[in-house]
Amino acid sequence: MLGLAGPAFVDAFARAGHAAFRRDLERLAAAAAAGRAHAPLVRAGWENLKEQLRLHHELQEGALWPRVERAVAGHSPELGVVAELRAEYVGVGPLVAVLDAVLEDGVREEVVSAVRGLRAALEVHLRHEEAGVLALARRVLGPADWAGFAGDAVAACTAAGGGRCGEGTVPWMVDGIAPLERSRFLTALPREVRELNRLRWEPRYRRRRLWSV
Repeated sequence: MLGLAGPAFVDAFARAGHAAFRRDLERLAAAAAAGRAHAPLVRAGWENLKEQLRLHHELQEGALWPRVERAVAGHSPELGVVAELRAEYVGVGPLVAVLDAVLEDGVREEVVSAVRGLRAALEVHLRHEEAGVLALARRVLGPADWAGFAGDAVAACTAAGGGRCGEGTVPWMVDGIAPLERSRFLTALPREVRELNRLRWEPRYRRRRLWSV
């Protein structure tokens, strides 16, 4: 992604995204428990989380999973790994819709319950993704596959005006992570991307004050 190809980088980017999903859902759970899930900046954080989840799935569904399926064509167990992830993600959608609804007019207990249900389902999905498709992709995809995935990912990220995955996603991923992890992640990015994040993307992200109550 962002001009880089290879399983190590894709795996690191995916795991950073997974950590950010978990972090934001923890923030939402804390806000819900405190009765503050309706606060404007909490709602803004939730809207951003939904967008990041959509982009994450869009990239995998459109660019990674089909390559894995082609690489393991005819092997039912491996194909089943991808099919299981697709089914899990289908189940996440209604839980997001339920949470949207209760954030509009639900009481605190309903919001807490809806957040709990989404966290549980997404955690199962993320764990299966980490141990299943990402591990399988590292094993079966070759250099041409990874280069193709990187190209598709860049095209998807820059569609409809450009910058969706860079400007929106990089600062979101490093929000609140430990300094050493932050350094490792950012060092893996091209120098120009690191500079864009430092000078433009991260300052803009911080000014949004997502999840503040």
